[in-house]
Amino acid sequence: MPLRLYAATTSAGKLRDFRTAAQAFSIALDPLPGIEKIPAPEEDGDTFLANAATKAVYYSRFAPGELVIADDSGLEVDALGGAPGVRSARYAADEGLVDSPDANDNTDVWNNMLLLQKLAGIPPALRTGRYHCTLVAARDGEVVQIADGTVEGTILEAPRGSGGFGYDPLFYLPQLDKSMAEIDLETKLNLSHRGRALAALLPLIAGETNC
Repeated sequence: MPLRLYAATTSAGKLRDFRTAAQAFSIALDPLPGIEKIPAPEEDGDTFLANAATKAVYYSRFAPGELVIADDSGLEVDALGGAPGVRSARYAADEGLVDSPDANDNTDVWNNMLLLQKLAGIPPALRTGRYHCTLVAARDGEVVQIADGTVEGTILEAPRGSGGFGYDPLFYLPQLDKSMAEIDLETKLNLSHRGRALAALLPLIAGETNC
């Protein structure tokens, strides 16, 4: 029986990244059944690990006996002291930049706009940063394994590309001369912080199943 994982996320972008990585290892990965109806736990940790562990432990209790993975990930910009870091998804919201209730979700737009404002005047050589993902696997309310993945890059002065999500249009990969939003899914698999974290996690949990 092949290894099966459930992902504790409602993010279509994250799920796509994880599934793409899992397929390369012939592993079945599906969203946690009914997750959209489960009240989300509060993510108030100061580190990616704290938040990922909170989610993995919490959601694993809704799938007895199964391995459930949860991540916390974000963008760390050196010139900003590692910000937005664990606040990446809520970067703009923390400063009151939110949509009206009847508007489309423009979270990514606001976050990217704020990042560009914070980096205004910073020269390209100093706009270094990385995507960081901490991935935790849990079963029945207990942490099973932990893994990390990162990808280094620089922050552009204007968005490029229409793919990806989050900060991808601003995250530039010098070795490819492309932003993360300009590369295909297969290439992203080899570079993605989530893909790398999952690739690091899989050998660790291989012995945790009866496959």
